[in-house]
Amino acid sequence: MTQKVPDSRDVARAAIMLALSTSREDEAAHKQQLAGSHIRSAASDFGGDFSGSVMKIIERAVVIAKREGLISDKAHEEGAVAGAAHDAVIQLADKALGLNVGGKIGVARADGHVAVAIFFTVGLVHLNEVCVGLGHRAV
Repeated sequence: MTQKVPDSRDVARAAIMLALSTSREDEAAHKQQLAGSHIRSAASDFGGDFSGSVMKIIERAVVIAKREGLISDKAHEEGAVAGAAHDAVIQLADKALGLNVGGKIGVARADGHVAVAIFFTVGLVHLNEVCVGLGHRAV
């Protein structure tokens, strides 16, 4: 039986699954399952003031992708992750501007596809909104 080659939807789905993971154990289980499907992945928690953190979120996506071996030090690979992370962040900007965010960044890659998903709660005190942003690039 031949195994399906992951496409852009599979990679995007994987990034979202990682961003939605609820614990380190859940994250590790997702990463192991994805590895069996030839999708490499990484995730990182994040929180803070959104306005001052946009660049930190993008940098964090690049750093975790490099640390987990999803990308190399080549500028076009780093740029692909940074661009996908930027797209994901921009999708959240209207809801998050001026407020605090907390959640997780998920990055996934298979062959020429890389996706970054961001799942955050946005709010002030206990009045939280939930949002998801997703970006994709071909490498």
